[in-house]
Amino acid sequence: MTTPSLDLGHLLAANAFFAGLGPEALSAIAALCITRRLDAGQTLFLKGDPADALYAIRRGQVRIATDTVDGQRMTLNLLGAGDVFGEVALLDGQPRTAAAIASEPTDLFVVLRRDLLALMAREPSVAVQVIELLCARIRWMSNQAEDAAFLPLVQRLVRRLLGLATDYGNEIEISQEDLAMFVGATRESVNRHLQVWKRAGIVAIGRGRITLLDTRRLARIGISNEGA
Repeated sequence: MTTPSLDLGHLLAANAFFAGLGPEALSAIAALCITRRLDAGQTLFLKGDPADALYAIRRGQVRIATDTVDGQRMTLNLLGAGDVFGEVALLDGQPRTAAAIASEPTDLFVVLRRDLLALMAREPSVAVQVIELLCARIRWMSNQAEDAAFLPLVQRLVRRLLGLATDYGNEIEISQEDLAMFVGATRESVNRHLQVWKRAGIVAIGRGRITLLDTRRLARIGISNEGA
């Protein structure tokens, strides 16, 4: 870990989590931050580890995952530059509920729990921002649970691909195994849908990569459930 650069406050101001804070609060947070670099495939923390820090991604990608009862690893979320994570366990002091693994070389901003809690006590605006982030995460988790419970696979797959495209662009670096774990399905069933869409010119499939060629038609498939 190294001391953050002098322009860290400006970088935090561009981050969705910190954007609503004033310059004084941003400077206070920047003074707390340290940085950390992860190699591709390196684990940041595991499920059950102590929750001792909040993380913000400066560049790179982090996969949030958990192990299922049958020993499979399920991807819960993919996070990229500007995303903040680790906040729930950070605030309640309970162990981490999932693992975080770098999908590619990743640079992180790190704020230690003891430092952030002290800042929140001094700066109510920071506490409000954290509450808003928590509410957004709860809504996201609720939507995920609803999708898994009620939507057929084709619609879960379409929603996930379009969501990833919104965050990372139409060229999505994700394996079919990870995508299958994302939507709670087998790789074989996900591959069947992708191959149908590939033949229709809706997607292109590469090694560890899926490119959306026709997002409008893909969205229509998600609504009509055609190609299921």
